[in-house]
Amino acid sequence: MTLDSLQRGLKYVIDGVDSSDPVVQRLMVLGLVEGTEIEMTGSAIGGDPIEFRMFGNAISLRREQARHFAVSLKSAS
Repeated sequence: MTLDSLQRGLKYVIDGVDSSDPVVQRLMVLGLVEGTEIEMTGSAIGGDPIEFRMFGNAISLRREQARHFAVSLKSAS
C-alpha cells in the first residue's frame, strides 16, 4: 500500500521509500522517511493533491509523488 491509497482518519507508518526521484529525496528532508507516522486528512476536489498530517503539521502531495512511499496501518499499542 502507498500514500496515495490511504483511508482518511487512520494512522499509518511509512515502511519504505523509493528515493530514485529527486523530488522524493527533497520530501524526505521534510520527514517523509521510514518509521514516520502519517495520517491522510483530506484531498482536493478531484482527489489531487492529497493532504497528510505528520509531526503535527500538514503537507500536501500529488498522487504521483505519494506513490513513492510504502506504508502499513499503524498497529494499536
